[in-house]
Amino acid sequence: RYFLVGSNPAETKHRVLKIDRTEPKDLVIIDDKHVYTQQEVRELLGRLDLGNRTKMGQKGSSGLSRAVSAFGIVGFVRFLEGYYIVLITKRRKMADIGGHAIYKIEDTNMIYIPNDSVRVSHPDEARYLRIFQNVDLSSNFYFSYSYDLSHSLQYNLTVLRMPLETLKTETTQTRKTETTQTRQESFDIFEDEGLSTQGGSGVFGICSKPYEKYVWNAKLLEAVRTAVHRDWLLYIIHGFCGQSKLLIYGRPIYVTLIARRSSKFAGTRFLKRGSNCEGDVANEVETEQILYDASVMSFSAGSYSSYVQVRGSVPLYWSQDISTMMPKPPITLDQADPYAHVAALHFDQMLQRFGSPIIILNLVKEREKRKHERILSEELVAAVTYLNQFLPPEHAIIYIPWDMAKYTKSKLCNVLDRLNVIAEGVVKKTGFFVNRPDSYCSILRPDEKWNELGGCVVSTGRLQTGVLRTNCVDCLDRTNTAQFMVGKCALAYQLYSLGLIDKPNLQFDTDAVRLFEELYEDHGDTLSLQYGGSQLVHRVKTYRKIAPWTQHSKDIMQTLSRYYSNAFSDADRQDSINLFLGVFRPAEGKPHLWELPTDFYLHHRNTLGLSQTRQSYTYWWTTGVLKHLPLPFDEVTCAENRRKLTVKKFHKYEEEIDIHNEFFRPYELSSFDETLCLAMTNSTRDFMPKNVGIDPSPFTVRKPDETGKSVLGNKNNREETVLQRKTAASAPPPPSEEAVSSSSEDDSGTDKEDEGAVSQRSTPVKVTDTGDNTKITENVVQSTKDVYGVNLSDIPSEDDLAIYARFVQLGQSQHKQDKGSHQFCSKHPLDKVINLIPISSFSQDNIYEVQPPRADRKSVEIFHAHIQAGRGNMQPLGKDDFLMYREYIRNRYM
Repeated sequence: RYFLVGSNPAETKHRVLKIDRTEPKDLVIIDDKHVYTQQEVRELLGRLDLGNRTKMGQKGSSGLSRAVSAFGIVGFVRFLEGYYIVLITKRRKMADIGGHAIYKIEDTNMIYIPNDSVRVSHPDEARYLRIFQNVDLSSNFYFSYSYDLSHSLQYNLTVLRMPLETLKTETTQTRKTETTQTRQESFDIFEDEGLSTQGGSGVFGICSKPYEKYVWNAKLLEAVRTAVHRDWLLYIIHGFCGQSKLLIYGRPIYVTLIARRSSKFAGTRFLKRGSNCEGDVANEVETEQILYDASVMSFSAGSYSSYVQVRGSVPLYWSQDISTMMPKPPITLDQADPYAHVAALHFDQMLQRFGSPIIILNLVKEREKRKHERILSEELVAAVTYLNQFLPPEHAIIYIPWDMAKYTKSKLCNVLDRLNVIAEGVVKKTGFFVNRPDSYCSILRPDEKWNELGGCVVSTGRLQTGVLRTNCVDCLDRTNTAQFMVGKCALAYQLYSLGLIDKPNLQFDTDAVRLFEELYEDHGDTLSLQYGGSQLVHRVKTYRKIAPWTQHSKDIMQTLSRYYSNAFSDADRQDSINLFLGVFRPAEGKPHLWELPTDFYLHHRNTLGLSQTRQSYTYWWTTGVLKHLPLPFDEVTCAENRRKLTVKKFHKYEEEIDIHNEFFRPYELSSFDETLCLAMTNSTRDFMPKNVGIDPSPFTVRKPDETGKSVLGNKNNREETVLQRKTAASAPPPPSEEAVSSSSEDDSGTDKEDEGAVSQRSTPVKVTDTGDNTKITENVVQSTKDVYGVNLSDIPSEDDLAIYARFVQLGQSQHKQDKGSHQFCSKHPLDKVINLIPISSFSQDNIYEVQPPRADRKSVEIFHAHIQAGRGNMQPLGKDDFLMYREYIRNRYM
C-alpha cells in the first residue's frame, strides 16, 4: 500500500489516504475522513511501521519508508497498464491576493501505483508515458490551496456576499440529509455547543465548484473526485500569473495579472483554429488584472478592484492547411453555418459568464490585394448581424472592426492613440469591479469620464457587466497590444476608484505604466510561446515606433522560431495536449494516438453521433440568461447557482479561516531574500530614476534618459541587483549619471538599461584610477538647480523676508512660547499685529507637550481586573472565556 499523509501548513491537522497496490488496472483509494492531530498521525505511522517489518526485533529493517514529499496531487492517469499518481514536488510563490498565496508548479513526479508482482506490462506503455510527459507541468501551471483561480475576483467576492438567510437554509438542509457524514468528518465532543447562528461564534465558509473550462487537471481527478475529501482536490490552471508592486509614496499597491487558458479545444497555432461544435474556440484566454491595497489584506476590509477581458479565435468553422509549407497558409471555411450555430453557442457561454454587452474588437485586415484575412471578417459580421436580430437592442453584441495592420504602416496615424479612443469607449460600456463604494473625494470633485462609466453600481461598490473580446488571426501580437491599451485605460479607472489619483487618466513613460507594460509583455510572451511556439514578434514599443534598431533583428529571429515550431514540433505538442486533457484515452483494440490521421473527430463530438436536442435558430441563448442581463447569470442568486456551492460552518478560531497565520506563517523561519513582497518587481526600485531630488510619484512622466529601467531590458539584471544590494553597506557613494553614462543618445538604449537595473537602495561599486577621483568628487556635488529645480538667489527680497517672519510668528503662536525672547526682522514688528491662539482640537498635544489620553470606563475596568488578578483575586469567567478555553483544549489535546 501507499499511504498519503496530508497536512495543513502549520502541520497541526492531518488526513490520510490509503492506496491499494495489489490491483493491476483499477484504482482503489480509501479515505477514512478522520482528521488526525500530529501526535495521532505519528502513532499511526509508528504502528504501520512496526506491523510491516519483515522480522520482529530486527533493527535494520523498516516496514514503512518515505517515497516522496510533495505539495499536492495533480491527479491520477492510466494508459494501457495500471494507474500513475502525479505529485507536485516543487513550487514557487508567484502572487498573493488577499492573503491567499498563488503558486507556480516547478517540478512534478509520476509514481506507478501497482506492485511489480501484479504489473501486466504492455509494449506501448512507455511511449504513452513519454507523450504525456511532453506537457511540461513546470511551465506556467498554477494552483492555490484557498483561492479559486478558475473564477474571477468579482465572482469569488460576489459569492461571499450571498445573504446570510440563504446560507442558514442551505446549512440546515445539508445537516438534515448528511448528519452522519458531518459528524464523521468533524468529530467534536462539544457538538454544536456555542456554534449557533445567533451566538456569533460560528463563521460560514463557502466553497464553489471550479469553472471546468479553465481547469487543466479535471480529467485527472475524475477517478477520485467522489471518493476523497475535497481538501485533497487541487485544481490547476494554465496560462500566466505575474504580480508587481506599485509604490505610491510608500503605500504598496499590488498589480496582478492572471491569464487562464481554456482547456476546451486547446492546442497549437495552425492545428487549432476557429471553433469546435460546442462553441469552444482555439487560443481562448481570459485575462484578469487585479489591483488592491496591500496594506490591508482582508477581502472584507480591504480595497480590491479587477477588470476582465478575453481573447480567442474567430468563432467559425475555419482552418489553415500547413502541408504546403507556406509562411501564411490560405484560410479556408470548412463548413457553411448560415444560422451561426457555433457562434451562438460561443456567445451564449460569454453571456452566462460575463453578462452584457459583449464587445468584439476585430483586428484582422480589411483591405488586401488577395483575399485572405478578410474572409473571416465577412463571415463574423454576418454571424453577429444574424444573432443580434433576436437579442433586445440594449443587450446586442457590439462589433468594432479596425484594421490595425493598415494603421501601423501609415506614417500619419498613431496606432495607440486610436486604440486609446476605443479603450475609453469599451471601459465606459463594461465598467469594472471594485468592492467599495465611490470615495467621498469623487463626489466632491466629480469627473466627467467617471460619471459616464457603465457597469452595475451596487451598495458595496461596482460590478463589471459585459466583456471585451479581442481577436486577430493568431490572437497574439496585435491582440496583446490592444489588450494592453484597454488594460491601461481600466487601470486608470481602478486607481481613481481607490482614491490614488485625482483623474482617471494615465500617461505613457510614467513608472506605473512602464511597470504595467512589462507585466503585459511577460504575459504576451508566455501566451505566445504556449500557442505559437515563440515570443511576441511585435510589441507595444513597436507600435509606438520607439523600439531600438536592434529590435528588428529580434523580430526576425522570433518569426523564424515560430515558423520552425509550427512546421516541426506542433504535431507532437498537440498529441501531448490531447492525451493530458483526456481528449484521447488509450484502450485495447482501438487505434493508438500516433496512428490517427487527424484529431478532428476527438474535438467535434457531433461527428460521432447525432445530438438528440437541437438548438433553436432564434432563441439561441440558455433559458434564464436574458432575464438577468446585464448581470452575468453565473453570479445571480438562484437555485441553480446555489447547487454549485458548498456551505460549511467553522468556529471563529479555526486555523482554516485564519488569514493572518496563513499569510505571515509565524511557525516557519522566514528569509527576507525569499519573501515575495520584497523580491517582486518594484516601481521605486526598478523603474524610478536614480537622480537625487526626482519626483517620486509613479504618475510623473519621465524623459527617455531618466528611465530607471527599460521595459525591454535584460531580466538577468535582477540577479545583479541582489548582489549589488548586498554590497551597499560597504560601497562608496555612487557617481552621478553624467559621469557614468554616455552623452550620446544612441547609447541610451544599452548602457542605461544595465544601469537602470541597479536597485535604488544599492550602490554600484566603480573601480577608478587615482587621477579620476577629483573629477568624480566634483560631479557628486550638485547645484541647487539639479536638486530643487530652481536657482536660489543670494539675498532674499524684503517681501520674502516679511512672509518668512510671518510664518515663523505663526509657529511661535501655535506652540505657545515666549515671544519676547525671539527677535526676527526688526524692520517688521509683527509681534503687535499677529497674536493667534491654538485652534487644534487637541488642547495640549504638540511637539513640546502631550496631554494624557482619556481612558474609557471599560478600559479602566480591564486594567483594575488585571491588577486584582496579580494580587490573586480572580474575576468569574464569562461565556466567551469558556468557549475560548474549550477551543484551546480541543485543538491542543484532541
